[in-house]
Amino acid sequence: MKRQMASNKLIRKIVVFGGGGFIGSAVVDRLLEDGYELRIFEHPRVKPYRAFSSSEKVEWYSGDMLSEYDISRAVAGMDAVLHLVSFTLPKNSNEDIIYDVQTNLMAALQLLNVMRSQRVGRIVFISSGGTVYGIPKYLPVDETHPTNPLVSYGITKLMIEKYLLLFQRLYGIKPVILRVSNAYGPRQRLETSQGAAGIFLNCFLNDLPVEIWGDGSVVRDYVYVDDVADAFAKALTYEGKESVFNISSAIGVSLNQLLQEIEALTQKSVTLKYLSGRSFDIPYNVLDNKLAARELGWSPRINLREGLLKTRDWLGEKGALT
Repeated sequence: MKRQMASNKLIRKIVVFGGGGFIGSAVVDRLLEDGYELRIFEHPRVKPYRAFSSSEKVEWYSGDMLSEYDISRAVAGMDAVLHLVSFTLPKNSNEDIIYDVQTNLMAALQLLNVMRSQRVGRIVFISSGGTVYGIPKYLPVDETHPTNPLVSYGITKLMIEKYLLLFQRLYGIKPVILRVSNAYGPRQRLETSQGAAGIFLNCFLNDLPVEIWGDGSVVRDYVYVDDVADAFAKALTYEGKESVFNISSAIGVSLNQLLQEIEALTQKSVTLKYLSGRSFDIPYNVLDNKLAARELGWSPRINLREGLLKTRDWLGEKGALT
């Protein structure tokens, strides 16, 4: 018999796993604006991304997501959980599949078990709109599209989604799963070489050559990080019956088009190096976001040009990575 939890109780205190990262920090800033009390859980090597004011109710916890003790400590007394941690990237997850599963999947299961024992009834999980669907059978890709990931990263994300739904059926923990497309914006981790918009823009600003996998025809769907944070804020209070949402711009942009946009924005040209395509790169990926608009009341507000301008300004303030 399912033990129902109070997922619809007033949410004031939230623990954000991965709240010091690229998307996580944007989510934290948004939720602080909304007046929530936050606990940020990060790996010990991750330091606070900014100084928090005395009026902001923030706790910073360091620990290991594979440690039941550390997770229990972080979840204690919280009303909801946001899970934005990943130990791998799409491009390297196939290199050590056992590690991908042992870290990402086991950490998520550990977290769900702690939530069950502490009777925390709501979780918002960041999934991967770019990898869980695989090669599209139709466009734009909606949430009912078949899921056939080409990389372990996507398979693991999908497995976590399935366990979230299982824990909902068994224990009443309400999940909201956000399948985010290609997020970009301030605090993007350029050193991982993940995320074409930020990487390309940084190269243009520093007069560095740009490396493009394939002929530049690969099409992606770019969504600004503050819009993603807005989706998390809306997901926290969602009480409807749906569980899985695409968070996207729903606009396809090829790598060559992205390069043209950045060239026009920066008024600069750089050397373009076209490399052999990668086997796991899906040629065309654009997500339908109508369900999020209808159920969450969410739609992206910042277009690509505006988002690139904001990212350029951030790179200028922080010093672009050379």
